[in-house]
Amino acid sequence: MFVGITNTPQPYAWGSPTAMAELFGRDPSGRPEAELWLGTHPASPSRLAEGGGDLRSLLESEGREPLPFLLKVLAAASPLSLQAHPTAEQAAAGFERENALGIPLDAPHRNYGDPHPKPELIVALRDGFRALCGFRPVSDVRGDLERLVSLGGGDAVQGWLDRLTGDDRIRPVFEWLISRGPGVDELVGKVSAVGRDAFPTVGMLADAYPGDPGVAIALMLHDVTLAADEGLYLPAGNIHAYLNGIGVELMRASDNVLRGGLTPKHVDVPELLSVLDFTPGPVPRLHPQRIGDGVTVWDPGVREFRLARAESTGAVPIDGPAIALCTAGRPTVSGATSSAVLAPGGALFVSEDERELAVTGGTVFVATAGAAA
Repeated sequence: MFVGITNTPQPYAWGSPTAMAELFGRDPSGRPEAELWLGTHPASPSRLAEGGGDLRSLLESEGREPLPFLLKVLAAASPLSLQAHPTAEQAAAGFERENALGIPLDAPHRNYGDPHPKPELIVALRDGFRALCGFRPVSDVRGDLERLVSLGGGDAVQGWLDRLTGDDRIRPVFEWLISRGPGVDELVGKVSAVGRDAFPTVGMLADAYPGDPGVAIALMLHDVTLAADEGLYLPAGNIHAYLNGIGVELMRASDNVLRGGLTPKHVDVPELLSVLDFTPGPVPRLHPQRIGDGVTVWDPGVREFRLARAESTGAVPIDGPAIALCTAGRPTVSGATSSAVLAPGGALFVSEDERELAVTGGTVFVATAGAAA
């Protein structure tokens, strides 16, 4: 079964007014278009392209479960908030705790809107997708702080350097920064003033969020620029922020976000500290794999999701429900029982009995549950 689906992009302020329209070959809407959601998440379930209604209601009427994943097109013109997501255990406990406290699900200070984790991956659709993700080894951070001192960072930056003596100091130093401890406001001002030329991300963040501790925290994180087709996998506890660019994002169908700055929204410092993984490591790259002619897969090895892309004459096997999204051309998509022609931006819900999606004449991303499901 194929079901045509669509949705209206989320108009978050950080969204690009043109990137999604350019990708899909249509006129801009005149407002920011930040995220196109494709799935059954109750906050914005995909609408049926014909006949009215939404995908979540359709699946419920047929006795089917909601999709465990959520596919998005993300188009950022300015930085998103620093954030991290909980583990399954943390999400379930937090959701139950906030329910017991009587906090409304739509309260701005609520942390857990559902009992699910939210691991995610992002694949760049164009060169130049930029992100902050994960803590760097302290030895690398110290080199940048020493440079800031030499540029005129003075006692403020030297004090930060003196605190950050080893990897075991990442957590207390982060807590000092995010909590605006003694000297942090002066430090952020100094970093913003002397660091913007040497570290372009500092200038970007200082202009967007003047005085925010995230301006300094960014120097403790990996600053990554992705080329088209390069990806990142962000598991529970990984602190990250997308800065700009357009990409395909796939995640567990959850909206549990613990914010850590670069936002006017609620920041719950104690709860953020409880979910963050402070272990430094390499950039969490997710490398694409070719699994056949015209088929590329980004598979983080989790049960919730994996992402594939079929081009020209590729075929993607599926053993569960899927979402297919066209990003280029006018491909014909064929399964065991159904066939459809898609234009850029066109999307389908695909039932598991289709078994395989063959694509000719264009480019289609396919989201499915992971092989371990």
